[in-house]
Parts: sequence; structure tokens; C-alpha cells
Amino acid sequence: MVLVSLLLALVTLPLLLPTLADLVALARGWPRSRRPVAPLSYDPPRLLFLVPAHDEELLIGACIRSLRALRYPADRAAIVVIADNCTDGTARIAHDEGVACFERTDLDQPGKPHAIAWALGRLPWEEYDSVVIVDADSEVDPDFGVALARVAPLRDKAAQGYHKVLNPDESALTRLGAILSAASHRFAYPVKQRADLNTPLLGNGMCIGTDILARYGWRAFTICEDWEMYAALTSEGVRIDGVPDAVVASQEARTLAQSASQRRRWTAGKLTVLARFIGPLLRSRAIGPAQKLDAVAELAAPGAALHLGLVVLLAGGALLLRPPGALFFAGLLVASLVRPAIYATAALRQEHDPGSALKAFLFLPAYTFWRVVVAIASLRMLGDRPWIRTARHRTP
Repeated sequence: MVLVSLLLALVTLPLLLPTLADLVALARGWPRSRRPVAPLSYDPPRLLFLVPAHDEELLIGACIRSLRALRYPADRAAIVVIADNCTDGTARIAHDEGVACFERTDLDQPGKPHAIAWALGRLPWEEYDSVVIVDADSEVDPDFGVALARVAPLRDKAAQGYHKVLNPDESALTRLGAILSAASHRFAYPVKQRADLNTPLLGNGMCIGTDILARYGWRAFTICEDWEMYAALTSEGVRIDGVPDAVVASQEARTLAQSASQRRRWTAGKLTVLARFIGPLLRSRAIGPAQKLDAVAELAAPGAALHLGLVVLLAGGALLLRPPGALFFAGLLVASLVRPAIYATAALRQEHDPGSALKAFLFLPAYTFWRVVVAIASLRMLGDRPWIRTARHRTP
């Protein structure tokens, strides 16, 4: 039973780390005034939008049209599609929409991170201030570029826009995804920003300054290249700003079957990045203790639904087995849910249709159980195993 208590302690700590990290962030950020919104410069930053795409003929046209509709000086932004190992009409649609399209065929090194590295080797990205990654199933807000320009200069830092759900009204699953996304971008990440801590990079809407690329190169090739880039840049002391007004919305899977591959990838990918970077992060001389704690907490934290499922299983098991300290550990586990509950409640209060949002939460118990099962299955993907891309569908 003592061994059971030790195991409980080991699994409880990662679930408590995000709460501890936020308390530290609040203590650091509370005395500070909010940063004033900078006016748009007469010389806005030059942005290179890269759109990696693999068989995306269903949605890429809308993505390109949203980028061309940006309320941003046309001579300060460029759009390049990377048609990566495509077997459909992705490249043709990109050409028909009037944007540059690079066609890549490399079956030995498929995937988004390799496609980005390949394209950067063929583009004059040094002529720009920032490289912006936009997924092909996404649409950017018309003011995306303006919002980025307000946190300029961009060359020597990274930034992350608000990765929103494009189709929140399709199902209970997409509605839950929209609420949890708002909880992160509108509430959790601003706590970090105010404390001068890095906002996580999420791949879609991720901006990398060109001085950063010149210094470190594109160095992320795991199945979670966004978390790998976040961990690598943070360990080097590179600043990552959150820009919640730079909105990019992508299609969320509307069914559990459609979502399974993506969730397995996220779980296995984050754990792989955590294993590889916990040492460099903790040893880094470029960042302080608060940033080290926050970065490790972000990499160790499961998603909200998986967190809930783990707490139910672990706390229930502790109370059933009654090892030494069972009530103490069960209490800590339940307390670890306070943080995501606060952020989710805050996001719910901003919902345009709170009734539908509350109905979506009726699906939470089934979704939580499913997330635990998927997380267990994802352990087979540790170490960059191949994954199957989420199937696309037409958004109503």
C-alpha cells in the first residue's frame, strides 16, 4: 500500500503543476499594469504566410480566400501553399486562386514539419519579419495581420494567435472544443502574458520571427512540431507572445471516430516532447524558475477532459484501495480541477448561445471516458510513430 501511495504522488504532481504555475504567474503579473495596445505602424511588419497542405482540396480554397481578404497592406504579406505529397487537386486550386504553390513529393519524409522545412529552404524568408503557419483547413480573421502588427517588432520573437473552432455549432464535440479553446486563449494564456511568461505555440496561427529562424533554424520534426518548437524556443529564452485578437479558425472533428487520430497524436506528441525537453528546460540558463515551472506544467498537462477522467479514476481508486494518505491525495486531485473549471466557466459566460453550450456539457461524461481510452491507446505512438490525419468534411 505504501507503493500505491508513492504511485499516487507521482501521478498527482503533474496534474497539480498547472495550478501551481498559474498561482506563480498571478503573483508575478498582479502588480503589473496591462500593456497598452500599440498603434499600427506606418511600416507594418512583412509577413510570409505558409500553408502546408496534404490532400486539402475540400477546404483550401476558403483558406486562401480568407488570407487574400486580410485588411493588411498587400505589399507587406505573401502567401505560399506547400502541396505536400498531394494526390488530389490541392495544387490546382492554389494556382487557380492566384497564390504561389510549391509542390513537394517525398514519401520518405512526409508530414507538415518536413514540408515547412523544405519550403523554407526554397524561399527568401529573410526578406520578411515573421513566418506565419496557417493550416489548410483554416480561415483567418480579416484583422489577423493587424493584430500581429500591434505586437511588433516581430523579427526577434515568436507569437501565437487565437486558434479558434471554425464549426462550433456542428455537434456537442465541436461546441466543447470551442469552449475549451476560448478558455485557453481568452483566460489562461493572458495570465501568462501578463506575467511575462511564454504562451504555448499551437501550430495553427504560429508566428516565428525571421531572426529566430536565422539563429536556430526550423528544428521541430516530431508529430507535435508546435509543442516541440515551443519547448525548444522557451529553453533558449526566446519570447513567445500570445495575440488573442489574431484569430485563425480551423475545422474541429465533429464525431469521436473522426477525432480519435488527432487526440492520439496530441497526447503521444506532448509526452514525447516532455521527455526530450524536460532536461534542457530545467538546465537552461536563459530562463528563470517561473518560466521553467510554467513550461514543464504546460507540457505535462493533459487536456481538460482527460484531466477530469484521470482525476475520477485516480481519486476513486485511492478511496477504494485506502492506501496511506488516500484522502489527502484524493483532495489534491479534486483541487487540481479548480483551475480548468474556472477557465471553462469564464468561457461559458462569454458564449453567444449559453443554452447550447450547457447542453454540450451533457456529453462531457461520455467524452471524458472516451478520452481516457484514447489516451491509453496513444501510448503506442510515443517516439514519433506515424499518425493518420483527421478526415475533413464540408462545413455547413
